[in-house]
Amino acid sequence: MKKIIFATTNENKVREVRMMMDGLDVELCTMKEAGVDVDIVEDGTTFEENAIIKAKTIMEITGEIAIADDSGLEVDYLDGAPGIYSARFLGEDTSYDIKNNYIIEKLKDAKGKERSARFVCAMAVAFPNGENFRPVKGRKLKVLITYEQKGTNGFGYDPIVYVPEFEMTTGEMTPELKNSISHRGKALEQMKEILKGKL
Repeated sequence: MKKIIFATTNENKVREVRMMMDGLDVELCTMKEAGVDVDIVEDGTTFEENAIIKAKTIMEITGEIAIADDSGLEVDYLDGAPGIYSARFLGEDTSYDIKNNYIIEKLKDAKGKERSARFVCAMAVAFPNGENFRPVKGRKLKVLITYEQKGTNGFGYDPIVYVPEFEMTTGEMTPELKNSISHRGKALEQMKEILKGKL
């Protein structure tokens, strides 16, 4: 069984990705489980660049295969914000309850399609043999921003992200449903195909 380090400190992401890695003969370890305590400087200008930076950094520290995702919410009415700064939006220590209510307030005059947004995810893997770092292009889930927070499942921006096809927010979805349609789920499916060919 191959060991893979997931370059994140977000336990919610770890839980989601572990569910979705089911069926792949790998041991997915967190940075904490690998004994890594480092603040990675995410100074890329795209989700892809930041995913590569994180995967490469953790691979170089641990000498193990490392995967990383960089994901976020792009709101059209806010000119694409918070985008790559989604986790740091309004400050790294600001709760998502505050972030979500801030976005709702900013969109108080937006109607219909003006509330369009998308969840974006890019994933990268870094191999210790020096092979090129291979980013999976950002996968998108098109959504609308709600007028109020709904749902206690998921995390982050899930309570304000409404998926018209299912008539609910991703915060109201079961983990299985969310993973089957989500930006991270789609990117991880591509990543699993890359890993199958390399492990």
